[in-house]
Amino acid sequence: MKKKEKTSYSGATIISVLLHAALLGGLLWGADFTKVSHQPAGQSIEAVVIDPSIVNEQARKIRQQRDEAKRQEDDRLRRLEQQADQLEKQREQEEKRLRELRAEKLAAEKATREAETERKRISEARKKEAEEQRKAKEATRIAQEKSAAAEAERQLKVAEQRKAEEAAKKAEAERVRAEQERKKAEAERERQLAEKKRAEEEARKAEETRKRKLAEQKKAEEAARKAEAARVEAERKAEAARKKQAEQEAALNELFSGLESESANRGSARGRFISDEAARYGAIYTQMIQQNLLVDSSLFGQECVVKMRLSSTGLLLDANEVGGNRTLCRATKTAVLKVSSFPMPEDKEVAAELQNIELTVKPE
Repeated sequence: MKKKEKTSYSGATIISVLLHAALLGGLLWGADFTKVSHQPAGQSIEAVVIDPSIVNEQARKIRQQRDEAKRQEDDRLRRLEQQADQLEKQREQEEKRLRELRAEKLAAEKATREAETERKRISEARKKEAEEQRKAKEATRIAQEKSAAAEAERQLKVAEQRKAEEAAKKAEAERVRAEQERKKAEAERERQLAEKKRAEEEARKAEETRKRKLAEQKKAEEAARKAEAARVEAERKAEAARKKQAEQEAALNELFSGLESESANRGSARGRFISDEAARYGAIYTQMIQQNLLVDSSLFGQECVVKMRLSSTGLLLDANEVGGNRTLCRATKTAVLKVSSFPMPEDKEVAAELQNIELTVKPE
């Protein structure tokens, strides 16, 4: 029973994981991107809108499918267990029947021996009768009287002999019938053993299927863990870049404070700094997107230009395909949604540049 419960639980868990993965894929592919206007940039903006009712409905269907799958698995295992119990009971009944048939055979053999003993006794009686007839010739009157008595006794013994012979024939017929019943019971027992082996083989195959699905689940979990580690590493690098940018900005501020008379040159240097930092953060964003990009080798060498709109804290507000391979752009948009949050510098001017940014993604 414990094995049955464990199998049922594992099967339901695997089905639940697969169905949740299907739900996530459906949400990412079926997301509705609605265009909204953005006055400051003067360009079209698309926002991701996910209908909660659709999510709830899909989650409800997944729970129903998971419960139904678990119920079907429980029913199948219960039927296998009942079938095995029934086969065991039938085997015990057949063994009992074999014992009874053996007892009947022993009884028949005993009856045969008793009949043989009776036949020998009658044979001896006949010899005795012959001896009495011989003596009767010597004494006619006494012999005649004894002969009459002996004849009566002889007839009785003949009847008894016929009865014994009939009993022997009946015992032999019963022995033959018992042997036939034994062979029939043996054949039925072998058939039931074969049926039991077949049921055990089906149970073994079901266990192999459960182990295979468990291995697939572990593989998927390992892939998810690696993806999460890559995301954390990207955030770490972005944080390091932010700290470095802050240090550079502090150094520039110190430099600019001593060069107020050269405001024109300072403004030019500031512009270059903002441009360089925006480019550096753009490279970080591109790397984060490519780490979540799932494409095959046929798209190597292709490119997609995507435009993102971010909040001041780096939260993704919108993503648009500007141009490039359509298949790659769909995969790129999915990767952008997976990242969903991008690191932002403390410098407000650099951050403002990054809030509306175009990136070119090329699979490597």
